Amino acid sequence: MFQTHTLKDKYKQFLILVVPVLITQLGLYAMNFFDTVMSGHAGAKQLAGVAIGTSLWVPIFTGLNGILMALTPIVSQLTGARKTKNVPRAVMQAVYLSVVLSLFVIVLGSFILNPILDAMSLEGEVERVARGYLIALSFGILPLFLYGALRSFIDALGQTRISMFVTLIALPVNAFFNYLFIFGKAGFPELGGIGAGVASSITYWISAVITIFIVMKLNVFRSYHLFKEFYKPSLSAWKEQLKIGIPIGLAIFFEVSIFAAVTLLMSDFNTVTIAAHQAALNFASFLYMLPLSISFALTIAVGFEVGASRYKDAAQYGYIGILTAIGFALILSGLLIGFDEQVARIYSNEPEVIQLTISFLWYAVFFQLADAIGAPIQGALRGYKDVNVTFILSFISYWVLGLPVGYYLANFTSFGAYGYWIGLISGLSAGAIMLFIRLKSVQSNSYSKLINK
Repeated sequence: MFQTHTLKDKYKQFLILVVPVLITQLGLYAMNFFDTVMSGHAGAKQLAGVAIGTSLWVPIFTGLNGILMALTPIVSQLTGARKTKNVPRAVMQAVYLSVVLSLFVIVLGSFILNPILDAMSLEGEVERVARGYLIALSFGILPLFLYGALRSFIDALGQTRISMFVTLIALPVNAFFNYLFIFGKAGFPELGGIGAGVASSITYWISAVITIFIVMKLNVFRSYHLFKEFYKPSLSAWKEQLKIGIPIGLAIFFEVSIFAAVTLLMSDFNTVTIAAHQAALNFASFLYMLPLSISFALTIAVGFEVGASRYKDAAQYGYIGILTAIGFALILSGLLIGFDEQVARIYSNEPEVIQLTISFLWYAVFFQLADAIGAPIQGALRGYKDVNVTFILSFISYWVLGLPVGYYLANFTSFGAYGYWIGLISGLSAGAIMLFIRLKSVQSNSYSKLINK
């Protein structure tokens, strides 16, 4: 990151940050995309099993990984304030915390997995695939969280191309092992959807090893002496990160878990409906990678400017991100409407699944417009380290408004499964409006602090 003086320079700096982040997020999404598509071609029950397993896993992972994302505004503000000597200690404490979080997830999962799956109304084969997928995935949790901490450090320094590089290496590795384990090629066992979990775990280990090597050997990171000078675990440092990270994690959890909850509630419908819902939601998640990438880039840029007390510059970055996201959302929504059938055919060859997927995809258009406003604002607020109000607003908009509306429409009106999608759109839209109001308030308070100095 470097100081900019004009809007043109800021937009160039923003693009330098966001393009590699976007490629990284698309790569990470593509791993889930390959899991879903390749499992789908192994059969509707395999796809449904992976859908259930993913719905249980993703909220837990993204919520806890949000705690590690606190390292990004911490490091970006330290570098903006030219306090780089404090960076190594913050990073290593985040690494220690990532290990603790991974062990917590593994232990917790061993107790709650079977009761949760047993309580759901799933076909026997779907339940077997979901359980096996999650067990296989658990072997990669430790390296996944470790990579999350190191990526937050790398991105905070503005070196988003490094994260992109690691992801581009991991992507073909994941697809290759999916091919081997899902379909039983080259002498490997044919595991179906469970093979997707095996492939993901292997990929997580490879990604973590590559990332550790990079931060130890690459010149831009070598001066921080990571993994060469070990600091004692510090509860005070963990407290600082948890103070920022827990609200970030909860905000992400409330948003992601609402989608997972809807998928789980969809288990009351037939397997075709579950498969079509998951396919449409998977593609909506693909489109979400753009506003999400803008969100991550804004956390870095805004945090850097706030650390240097350049609040006007921080606000300008925020608006650049929001307007860019809205513009692309309009373009992508138009393309989705025009190519809905082609998109649906990516996920399945079964006519009934294809037609139902097309119907769900039309609702995804409204997702894009709400996310184009809400996601970038969340990223900007994280740059200010303003995280507590965000998670409260997320809870209200998704769980107090979105889910109840969706449940009512799905179960007490003729909308059926579509009612859940209307509820999701309602929650996302309400959240975007409330977050924008909060951003204006934070910007106003920042200007006041600057004037009163």
